[in-house]
Amino acid sequence: MSRTLQLAEQLISRPSVTPDDAGCQQILGERLAQLGFALETIESGPADFRVTNLWAVRRPANAAGSKTLVFAGHTDVVPTGPVEQWTSHPFTPTHRDGKLYGRGACDMKTSVAAFVVSIEEFLQSTPDPKLTLALLLTSDEEGPGVDGTVIVCNALAARGEVIDYCIVGEPTAVERCGDMIKNGRRGTMSGKLTVKGVQGHIAYPHLAKNPVHSVAPALAELVAINTAGGWDAGNGYFQPTSWQISNFHSGTGASNVIPGNAVIDFNFRFSTESTPESLQQRVHAVLDAHGVDYTLAWTVGGLPFLTTPGELVTSVQAAIADETGIATELSTSGGTSDARFIAKVCKQVVELGPVNASIHKIDEHIDVAEIETLKNIYKRTLERLEASLVG
Repeated sequence: MSRTLQLAEQLISRPSVTPDDAGCQQILGERLAQLGFALETIESGPADFRVTNLWAVRRPANAAGSKTLVFAGHTDVVPTGPVEQWTSHPFTPTHRDGKLYGRGACDMKTSVAAFVVSIEEFLQSTPDPKLTLALLLTSDEEGPGVDGTVIVCNALAARGEVIDYCIVGEPTAVERCGDMIKNGRRGTMSGKLTVKGVQGHIAYPHLAKNPVHSVAPALAELVAINTAGGWDAGNGYFQPTSWQISNFHSGTGASNVIPGNAVIDFNFRFSTESTPESLQQRVHAVLDAHGVDYTLAWTVGGLPFLTTPGELVTSVQAAIADETGIATELSTSGGTSDARFIAKVCKQVVELGPVNASIHKIDEHIDVAEIETLKNIYKRTLERLEASLVG
């Protein structure tokens, strides 16, 4: 059994359902401390939702000309769902047909294990690198995300800490480890639209005001904009901005009562061609043009970010090609991740991890053969970035 697999199984066996780290960061910190890393634990959040964050950093003896690479990830996992539906217990690492099963096997305890072992092996061959190495780990990626990575990034920014490169271990591959990496993500913004009406008997509509009827033409126009790709056209890196309704609530449950209000939840996933302000203005303009009586509360979950090909992307692509022979695809598809916070303090951020087909599912798993592949890609990336510093 490889050291990476051993560590991955050790982490999977900890029931670290968000925000509980369940001791994962202590296991990792003890190994990093032996390598000369300085450890800092930053706790945040209320007593009933306490989040554990770890910032670990190893600086060279001579910092002149050094650059900092951060491996970033999370030790928390989503709830298991019905345990009886799992073929084996979700927190008992289990092997079947060449796969490792367990909650977090893919998202993302194997990546975290690969981070640490790649650093251990890199330092064995390069005991005094010019690279500054760091890990940023949180137990709040699968939760609200307000007391995790963003807290650490804010603290680093306040200190003037410079981060040159960051690799986030989110599962990004489609069929084989290394076939896709994320060099950016779309922004996310949600709206809660409350349409005001007047409740009344359905047989006397002139004495009431139906909010569903009032908002329907405006919603039809918003849907038409979305269907026609009219928010923006995207660009060479991003799909066009998309708008989707997620929830529509109205009515008392009775069939003879006109509702007094309607509440519509919707979300934008937007490219760098749009801004929160531009999208908000367009939605308000449509609602106002149709004379809708409403209130609208906005929540910006994250801004889009993009790492154009440069030192980090080139090094990762070359590491993947050397290890697997794959010409990796750059993508900005999918949901959000903590990279959206890191991108505010680091200009070069990519996400690279295992195949994502089983994440958050019953019987989450990873191909055992690809665990060492992932670790080796991380190690090769370290070697390439180190080589760029020493000339």
